[in-house]
Amino acid sequence: MLIELLKQELSFFVTTIFILGLLVGSFLNVVIYRLPVIFKRQWRKDCGHYLEENYKAKIQLDINNEPSEPFNLVKPDSTCPHCGHKIRAWENIPVISYLFLKAKCSNCKVPISFRYPFVELLSAGLAAICAWHFGFSLAGLSAILLSWVLISLSFIDYDTQYLPDQITLPFLWLGLILNLNNTFTDINSAVIGTVAGYLVLWSVYHLFKLITKKEGMGYGDFKLLALLGAWMGWQYLPAIIILSSLVGSVIGITLILIKKHQRDIPIPFGPYLAIAGWIVLIWGAMINQSYLNWIS
Repeated sequence: MLIELLKQELSFFVTTIFILGLLVGSFLNVVIYRLPVIFKRQWRKDCGHYLEENYKAKIQLDINNEPSEPFNLVKPDSTCPHCGHKIRAWENIPVISYLFLKAKCSNCKVPISFRYPFVELLSAGLAAICAWHFGFSLAGLSAILLSWVLISLSFIDYDTQYLPDQITLPFLWLGLILNLNNTFTDINSAVIGTVAGYLVLWSVYHLFKLITKKEGMGYGDFKLLALLGAWMGWQYLPAIIILSSLVGSVIGITLILIKKHQRDIPIPFGPYLAIAGWIVLIWGAMINQSYLNWIS
């Protein structure tokens, strides 16, 4: 009954996905903050074990001071980063709690970052657009999932300049699997898109390094473009690269002009790839057709 209603009533499907997107956005805030911390703790442990095993020494690293309590995407419960106040259920309702609390912690009254409701609204908005564009279908549900993944990768990269393989690679493979059934493109285009997406930025990276002796981007960017190529096919890679460069230039210059970012601090490229990839996911065919009409 519910499935049939979602299929037949587009407005109901879009509204449902928007509400679900708000809830998922709240979880994405947790993923964005905690996942890099989880990885770093594991890396420190691995390094400590490696040094002890290979150098027969008791290496006193900071891992000995790591908290013993569980730290994952579920535990511990969310708390205020300033006073440690445990966030109650009614204080964790997406967007509504932020407005009800007047953007302040209920205990210490320290302002709550606008980023939390922004991620929730972004998650809901992008998911709703995907639902409206693709409808209730495998392509629609997959596009919604990809939107949430791109949001997570963008903010993690912005915060840490790291695009975790634990997210990128599984969704690269998922894109190829989906296109076995021509969900977004044919499998040949998807495979070529994966290879070309990786090699294009890999080549740019090494050419830039050869000329300037500096690293212009990270290997995570190669894998992210390969992921987008796996989902959309090689035909859309030029549009993604051009759009990401334009978005990156505009945002980067703007941040420098308003003095929000120093010129000597690297700007992560992952968010711009993600923005361009999402735009092409929705309007790629129209963009490519407009370009062909323009040059003909």
